[in-house]
Amino acid sequence: MTKLAKKKCKPCEGCVDPLYPEQSEVLLKQLNPEWMLIDQCRMLARTFIFKDFKQALAFANKVGAIAEEEGHHPDLTIGYGNVGVELTTHALGGLSENDFIVAAKIDEIK
Repeated sequence: MTKLAKKKCKPCEGCVDPLYPEQSEVLLKQLNPEWMLIDQCRMLARTFIFKDFKQALAFANKVGAIAEEEGHHPDLTIGYGNVGVELTTHALGGLSENDFIVAAKIDEIK
């Protein structure tokens, strides 16, 4: 379990600034290397591949359970044999540590 996966998300309704790209790059190194920073470091994204739709849907439901537990929700795209996960902190218009915490927890279920 990574250090990030042990943390809990903290509520942030625009009360802090989004992470600087340099901060995001440091946290990204603690995740599976398939995660990518996109949209000028305002979003964290990864695609997970599965054998079929049933496995993809089961994974998406596990991600949903993590999101509910943490109170921090990714955007999911489910297709036949794949799940796209995009994380950003909408209230900040960029990334927060919460995005990386949820990503680390997702890494642990795949």
